[in-house]
Amino acid sequence: MGKIYLKDIRLYAYHGCMEEEGKIGSDYIVNVTIVTKLDRAKKSDALADTVDYVAINRIVKEEMQIRSKLLEHVLNRITNRIMKEHQAVQSTMVRVAKQNPPINGDVAEVAVASEVIRGKT
Repeated sequence: MGKIYLKDIRLYAYHGCMEEEGKIGSDYIVNVTIVTKLDRAKKSDALADTVDYVAINRIVKEEMQIRSKLLEHVLNRITNRIMKEHQAVQSTMVRVAKQNPPINGDVAEVAVASEVIRGKT
């Protein structure tokens, strides 16, 4: 097994419970870690033998553009799509962080994270 990392995917999106958040938007940072077998790809040098991180990045970008009130909801959509569309993924850890959240305090970010393991609910 090995890991593929997509670190600090920067996006602008419109998530949040307040109506203003849906209009103004905010900066987000998403991190994804994929656990998968890398042995074939290490030998073959073929994209077909690994998890294409361009496809993972596309999933993150597409799901982040669908407005949700809760980051937990966005997180769930991202992890579900990764597991559904990439059977070679054994597990994935995803972290979604909202930068400078409007919570009446000096807070750099709020974030949610989840690990999904194939075959476990």
